Amino acid sequence: MRRLFRAMGIVLLVASCSGGNSSAPRNLDDACSILKQRPQYIKAFRATERKWGVPVAVQMATIYQESKFIGDARTPLRYTLGVIPMGRQSSAFGYSQALDGTWKEYQRETGKRGTKRDNIRDATDFMGWYMNKTRERNGIPLSDARNQYLAYHDGHTGFARGTYRSKPWLVRIANEVGARAVTYQGQLRTCRAARR
Repeated sequence: MRRLFRAMGIVLLVASCSGGNSSAPRNLDDACSILKQRPQYIKAFRATERKWGVPVAVQMATIYQESKFIGDARTPLRYTLGVIPMGRQSSAFGYSQALDGTWKEYQRETGKRGTKRDNIRDATDFMGWYMNKTRERNGIPLSDARNQYLAYHDGHTGFARGTYRSKPWLVRIANEVGARAVTYQGQLRTCRAARR
């Protein structure tokens, strides 16, 4: 009987520790608040900035738009007849909302087979890799959150073709991502949590 209670206790402890990325931090409009609540984020953001050159504020603004900092975020379900679930809108998952195919390409090219989209360090590294490809293929500076987001959403080829031009809603969102990156950058200059 003791073994059963001990085993149940261990299972409950492990379950309670693993659910940390299922909810968003509070006050997503304040970069300092986000980093204070989730100190592991700044380590991931800084590692990506050092390795790939993508500014922390650009990473944060993109993650805000893609997943609102929810590690296990998924796209909504599609329904037939308004009630029968027919799967997700896409395979996008995790902080970065990377698609299955793009994530596998990242794993192949970087040799990082064990990476997970719901791990903040892996998700930001993916974003650094992808945004560098965007710079190489489309000439978009890593600090240009707006246009990096357009290419992130529509893909490198789609961006080159200008597919976003027929999507006013996407242009509006990309403008918001750019503005958020500027806001986050200003906040990051003043907060202690960003200096870790």
